[in-house]
Amino acid sequence: MQDDIDDTDTPGWDAINAALAPLYAGQTPQHFGTALPYTLGGQDPLDGISVYWADAPQPHWHYVTYGFSELYAKESSDAQVSGYGFELTFRLAASAGESAGSTPPVWPMNLLQNLARYVFGSGNVFEDGHHLNANGPIALETDTRLCHLAFVADPQLPPRDTTNGHLQFLQLVGLTDEEMEAIKRWSTRGVLQVLQPAMPLWISDLHRGNLLDDPVLAAQVQEGSQREGSTTGMLFVETLHWRQQDGVTTLVLGAGQVHSVAELLGLRLRHGKPLELVSGERQWTFAPGGAEAASGIDDDSAYWVLDEAGLQAAAALPAQRGVYPLDAALQIEVVPTQLRDGKGNVIREIG
Repeated sequence: MQDDIDDTDTPGWDAINAALAPLYAGQTPQHFGTALPYTLGGQDPLDGISVYWADAPQPHWHYVTYGFSELYAKESSDAQVSGYGFELTFRLAASAGESAGSTPPVWPMNLLQNLARYVFGSGNVFEDGHHLNANGPIALETDTRLCHLAFVADPQLPPRDTTNGHLQFLQLVGLTDEEMEAIKRWSTRGVLQVLQPAMPLWISDLHRGNLLDDPVLAAQVQEGSQREGSTTGMLFVETLHWRQQDGVTTLVLGAGQVHSVAELLGLRLRHGKPLELVSGERQWTFAPGGAEAASGIDDDSAYWVLDEAGLQAAAALPAQRGVYPLDAALQIEVVPTQLRDGKGNVIREIG
């Protein structure tokens, strides 16, 4: 849709307000601005965050950012896109006792500003379908099981063309470890669509458990994964190196990584898609057996074509130290993975 904006001073800001007006007619949001602008040395890249109250489908807060897109006069050279092209939203289930007149929780605003620092500092943007590990509870110092975030198009705020260019609204969704593993095996959109009946509007509830404990939902996710394969084309692994001797290549992986690698190999290669393993400056790509290119390997990168027999051998890889052949020219050496606490102390060893 196209915004009709008369105020030339804040066309981008007004475009966001125009998108929200039909959804929250008559409601004045609680707006939290930035005291010192980022351009003047402030620590918060976003100019502000508005928070709306919604009663349905369950009482919740709806956070909306102002600042990833161009809020004021057009400055970027790309006339087609407003700033980074998106604003972030987040829906948080209300806690007992909260109402429209309450002050919304502050921690989601800190989370959104932290994501903005990453985008503004790196230039990397978020897109529908992206996901990330929060490396702990999404709300610090809580015992929530939500430790991951997925990005999906906000179901109530469609993309729009504004005076400053195209703008979309990406919603953050908090997920458990098990739900994120399911996304890696399938896709963000696929898993979230399955979970939506149990998580309407993808409202994040800090107090909920793992939705995939429901066998019906788990079966739907499993069926989708087997039908479509995985959209996870790149896997970051801690241990990744190789050596060659007597015509045989030995790929070394950590025991803590073996299960994910083995599972994704089948879900990628059997659907004609490669799987790339990355660690530091090294990269190993597994390609399906029908690929035209032959296997090739050097010090920093490798491209290995794996056929069905190799995939079956990979599926049986155990997460324990040892050397296991995948084909006549490739074997996997599994070495222990050490899990460490925040101070670097080893707290557990796998394999």
